[in-house]
Amino acid sequence: MISRRTFLHGAGAGALVIAIPVPALAATGELAPTVLVRVDRHGRITATAPRPDIGQGVRTVVALLVAEELAVGADDVRVEQAPGDTDRFGSQAVANSTSTRQLHEPLRRAAAAARCLLVTAAALRWRVPAGECTAVDGEVCHPRRGRLPYRALVADAAAIDPADVPVTLTPPHQWRLLGRTTSGRVDTADIVAGRARYGLDTRPPGALVAVVARPPWLGAKPDTVDDRATRALPGVLDVFPLTSPGEGQGGIAVLARTTHQALRGRDALRVTWRAGTPAADSRQWLADLEAALPAQGRPSGPQRTYRLPLLAHAPMEPMNATADVRPNAAIVWAPTQDPGSLRTALAQQLALPPASIRVEATLAGGAFGRRIEPDAVLEAVACSTRAGAPVSVLWTRDDDTRHDSYRPMSVHRLTAVTDDSGLPVRRSHEVVTWPLTVVPPFADPAVIRASGDHFPYSVPGDVTITVQPAPLRTGFWRAVYAGQFGYAEECFLSELGTRAGLDQVQLRRRLLPADSRLRRVLDHAAARAHWSRHPAPGTGRGVACHLDYGSAIAVVAVADAASRRVLRVHVAVDVGVALHPSGVRAQVEGCVLDAVSTVLGAQVTVRSGSVVESSFSDYTWARIDQTPDIDVTVVSSGADIGGLGELAYPPAAAAIASALAAATGTDVTGMPFGSDVG
Repeated sequence: MISRRTFLHGAGAGALVIAIPVPALAATGELAPTVLVRVDRHGRITATAPRPDIGQGVRTVVALLVAEELAVGADDVRVEQAPGDTDRFGSQAVANSTSTRQLHEPLRRAAAAARCLLVTAAALRWRVPAGECTAVDGEVCHPRRGRLPYRALVADAAAIDPADVPVTLTPPHQWRLLGRTTSGRVDTADIVAGRARYGLDTRPPGALVAVVARPPWLGAKPDTVDDRATRALPGVLDVFPLTSPGEGQGGIAVLARTTHQALRGRDALRVTWRAGTPAADSRQWLADLEAALPAQGRPSGPQRTYRLPLLAHAPMEPMNATADVRPNAAIVWAPTQDPGSLRTALAQQLALPPASIRVEATLAGGAFGRRIEPDAVLEAVACSTRAGAPVSVLWTRDDDTRHDSYRPMSVHRLTAVTDDSGLPVRRSHEVVTWPLTVVPPFADPAVIRASGDHFPYSVPGDVTITVQPAPLRTGFWRAVYAGQFGYAEECFLSELGTRAGLDQVQLRRRLLPADSRLRRVLDHAAARAHWSRHPAPGTGRGVACHLDYGSAIAVVAVADAASRRVLRVHVAVDVGVALHPSGVRAQVEGCVLDAVSTVLGAQVTVRSGSVVESSFSDYTWARIDQTPDIDVTVVSSGADIGGLGELAYPPAAAAIASALAAATGTDVTGMPFGSDVG
């Protein structure tokens, strides 16, 4: 069986590659110049989304790209989710904010190829130059010959060799849909009406339900199991251990006909546990990290140490998966971030050819890095294999919070050398943290630095990273290490500015090139926040910038001293070309709310070997009354399209913490603000 670690190593390596689909003639009566776009004989257009939609709206971008090039409305494009298949679709990993960056050109070219073939087919029928024909609203038009709908041209277009037809892309100045603020999501109506199908909605005919009794403390293993009361309950069909690396995180599975029966059965189990670390305490882990900071040898100057906690992902849809494993084939339905690598891994595990494995990526109610891991799928496959029937494995909210792969703890010591005006001229950043246990390369300090250290200012310095063994599972969490490095670096820069009496915006402007994209978005954010005016009494303001994923962003936050509420957050973001501006705003808003949540109090703690937090009652994610006014300005630079999904979290968290510090006069020493860490 393949282990979770092996799967994730492969997934991480493949996440940076995208295959350009090979052009191919469609079956008779259908035009399909590539695997990404097809037009059927009725003129209906279907676009294939190679990567899953985990809430980031990639299916909407797919529809807009294809509709733009085929000269139709977005509602005229049906978006179909691709199954896991790296041979046909290349990398299907939703990671590192790459989906739009890597898919926009293949999708545009696929749709443009279909348009050019349809135009060529019309030109041949009319015996006129193709250059005299245009595609408009699902028709090919000629000033003298009239109009032909796509459906009348599909068969002729499919018979033309795509290699004989030059492909021209629609220039940006002619875009009707891309770049328009008013474009909504293609699936909003289905989501609101409950028609959209998520992983938790998947229940094939005859499917059983399994839940897992999980270890009560870290690393514990079942010792004795008394399942007599469980087996006596109505609807309970089986009780069995999950023990191998190919069966998820481990525990005792209870298989039943319904969710209620499975949960009742789990409650009735009597299990004793052994081994693991029943005395583990996150306060001690934090102390150990701090003790591992290098001995002082850096230039003397202003210094601050920041302590950052464990964080859980807490997607609104808990982990789940459904599998139907038969002797010669298997189907998996899962809200996964990488259906292609999952299919490859399952083929190895089940000793079946990849063609016998089908992985259907459902919609996901959030992911934030958690669903790159296959543990829920491995559990479903193990349960279905034993049951000989389709099985849905469900995690409760408590399961999700207490058995996550957490963002690592870290300690950051920053030291600066400043000139006579207080401006930093040299910096030192010493970090002690844990690796990402789910991806072996992230034990390498060089890999951690590449992920985390994106200091954008003209201040030379040294970054030293010490990696300690992780005492529990750790994994990707939105922005990965940049969320920790950027938070510490920007909070420290703000503290230096406060000590020297420097204006926070002007401080950053002086450290950025005059023509930089980052300085431009900083100016936009400051203008939107009316930075030149004095803050209102009892409030404080914070600023932070970030450069990552080929994009630039600046954030100004305003906080109230008395209530410690974040009142307003102003964001200016440059993703090069914003294909879907309302989607850009939604992504930024999501990151800002993650920042509000983690700065104001959310953290994971461990006592007596167990994760204390269990749900949103104690893992305190921001409520509606804590939501600030969020103002997002999209700045176009014409640069290459950049990534976005994780971009706003690091500067939003730093700006919010610095605003609270300015409002209350309390120094930032970590996260959450003003609270004990660990």
